[in-house]
Amino acid sequence: MSTSAPDIRIGPNDVLRFLLELFAFFSLGYWGYLAWPFPWPGLLFMIGTPLFAIVVWGLFRSPRAKVPLDPVGRALVEIAVMGSAAIAWAMLGQPIVAVVFAVVALVSGIVNLRKETAREESA
Repeated sequence: MSTSAPDIRIGPNDVLRFLLELFAFFSLGYWGYLAWPFPWPGLLFMIGTPLFAIVVWGLFRSPRAKVPLDPVGRALVEIAVMGSAAIAWAMLGQPIVAVVFAVVALVSGIVNLRKETAREESA
């Protein structure tokens, strides 16, 4: 008796989304490092802000989220994390990075929402 793993397909948007997540977490840490006086509270924000975002993402938005949400809830969590990263770049005086990141994250999120919605409707 063999059990086969479900067919997992990783597409280009999945890779892009993973890179966007990593960039968002990096952005929040970088913001914490530059926006606050060092060592305190700069060190706290440099570590705490991305750590908080990672925990929130893992609990509510990741593919294996511990707290399952409907599409609207998942979208709100994603908007909060990605929007915070874009705002961090704007606060650091980098509006072009903020806008490019926000637009790429928005388009990727919409593509992913359509894919998740289609998957849920077919199930």
